[in-house]
Amino acid sequence: MEIIKVIRDTDVGENMPTPTLYREREAARAVVFNKEKQVAMLHAKVYNYHKLPGGGVEEGEDIHTALAREVLEEIGCSIENVQELGVIEEFRNKQALHQISHCFVADLLGEVGATSLEEGEIAEGFETVWMPLEEAIAAMEQELSNDYYDAKFMTPRDLTFLKKARGK
Repeated sequence: MEIIKVIRDTDVGENMPTPTLYREREAARAVVFNKEKQVAMLHAKVYNYHKLPGGGVEEGEDIHTALAREVLEEIGCSIENVQELGVIEEFRNKQALHQISHCFVADLLGEVGATSLEEGEIAEGFETVWMPLEEAIAAMEQELSNDYYDAKFMTPRDLTFLKKARGK
């Protein structure tokens, strides 16, 4: 999959020293459309930012298995018509993290069910919201000034993915 962007601390206004070693993390995420052509976004109410559904690839999983699991856990649904969108690399110096996010575009399959969020996601007040693509892009553009360290990376990453999904 094509690397479409690399995000470093200096790109998000941070000046953390570069670690001697980064922890490597692969992730899978998706721009999921429902029948009304709305996209699924997770709203983190505590820190007031949005993100695409997705997360880390667990040991023994491939990217597609991780994607299906993460979408089911975070927005409570299965997906179909999965198409590659691109890869974004993040170098988060504060966390000594090098994350490679593989992103896809997909359609909702069936009905939306219950989510199965992790403790940290519950603590941040994650809730699924469905909105038109352009509204999701506008919301994330407004959140580019969010001071929460993780959001400084997730917002430009997922905004890039949303904009790339316009033509799909």
